[in-house]
Amino acid sequence: MALSKVLGSAAAASARSPLALAGPRRGFLSASSVRRNKAGGIIGIDLGTTNSCVSVMEGSTPKVIENSEGMRTTPSIVAMTSDGQRLVGVPAKRQAVTNPENTVFATKRLIGRRFDEEATQKDMKNLPYKVIKGKNGDAWVEMGSEKYSPSQMGAFVLEKMKETAESYAGGSVSQAVITVPAYFNDSQRQATK
Repeated sequence: MALSKVLGSAAAASARSPLALAGPRRGFLSASSVRRNKAGGIIGIDLGTTNSCVSVMEGSTPKVIENSEGMRTTPSIVAMTSDGQRLVGVPAKRQAVTNPENTVFATKRLIGRRFDEEATQKDMKNLPYKVIKGKNGDAWVEMGSEKYSPSQMGAFVLEKMKETAESYAGGSVSQAVITVPAYFNDSQRQATK
């Protein structure tokens, strides 16, 4: 699942796109987006390596939304239980000690990276879960018998952020701006779309 598909968008990072990428700590929304927010449900998501958060504009002020656990940040962790249930955020973090091989975190570091890259090989030495070579040569993760791209892992976290925003707003969210680190190369930015 591509990250842009989480919000129902087929394209990303253009002025007309419902899903755009922004650098770190830059404003989430433009003035025209703020006007559309009142009717259109636009959110800002900081998709972090360790934690993620989601915000909405209330007037001209961004408001970070608390998740179902009452926290303003959600761990960027995805896990699969033995019965195939997918957990995201705090529930995934809680069971990480007892299920480390099926608990995936810091996959943002793998987005857009080749399996054979030195940085990927270095990261693999410190991860309890299995990083594998995808069919296209990119780094993927394996949980149980399933294989996932790092972008799919990010999409699961984004889906959780969208659910948090919709719960807060009491309605659907169809547009978002997602931050990416300034150090991301073009390949990583494209994979995030």
